[in-house]
Amino acid sequence: MTIFQNNVDIHKPIEAVYAFLADMNNHEQLMPDNIDNWSSTEDEARFTIKNMAKLALKISQRVANKEIVCIPIDEAPFALTLRWKLDDKGVETTNATFVIEAELNMMMKMMASSPLQKLADHQVDTLKNILG
Repeated sequence: MTIFQNNVDIHKPIEAVYAFLADMNNHEQLMPDNIDNWSSTEDEARFTIKNMAKLALKISQRVANKEIVCIPIDEAPFALTLRWKLDDKGVETTNATFVIEAELNMMMKMMASSPLQKLADHQVDTLKNILG
């Protein structure tokens, strides 16, 4: 299992950060520019990564004000779990950690490591920009 992650402190109560992340409709705002054909519901999202692959994700687990877990609906190029972990830091501050867990063979690891880390970094930075 290869893990890519990043985290950020957001000056909002944990309930507000959780409410935003618990709705897949909001995740389009967190995606980089190379995402096309986005469609979503509260629980699922389907999109295309330009010149790469189509992905469909669903929220498989919600733990109120703690964690949101997304997994592929259809077959993905490799086993993948996306996880947002939230930690209440008090005084209306929430630490949000985005974790990508991927089962990558050596070849996929060479090709996918940089884009997956960039995705983790981008989503965390964008979440901070949106929620402050």
